[in-house]
Amino acid sequence: MEKKYCEHVEEIEHLIRKVSFVIKCRGRDILEDFDITPPQFNALLLLREYGEMTIGDLGSRMYLASSTATDLIDRMERNQLVERTRDGKDRRVVRLKMTEKGDQMIMEVLESRKRYLEKILVKVENEDKKQLVNSLNKIYDLMKEEYKA
Repeated sequence: MEKKYCEHVEEIEHLIRKVSFVIKCRGRDILEDFDITPPQFNALLLLREYGEMTIGDLGSRMYLASSTATDLIDRMERNQLVERTRDGKDRRVVRLKMTEKGDQMIMEVLESRKRYLEKILVKVENEDKKQLVNSLNKIYDLMKEEYKA
């Protein structure tokens, strides 16, 4: 027996999945232009949003095993995107900090992603864009409450 959902649930889920897939594919194409991997991009986004953190904190936020997070940070450090620093209060703790090069890279990648989205959205009426922003904010706020994002 097929489950019945409230109005538009199936259509919205399907469309979000399709849009997410296109953004993910286009985002990967953009990352290739900058010679950065999706996990490196996600790590830089987290460091940009939350500031300095330990490798353990970063790994937890990215749902990575400790060894995987360490390998990721090793590569990023070699590429001068992040640096490890000792915690001022506890020398045993090593914190991650985004470098100027990492910050510049993330800014350029985000600009490229925005340019792509702008090419699409220029074909959408302003009122529809406002409505989309409002709807996405409402959905995100409800999800955030439940998920504690």
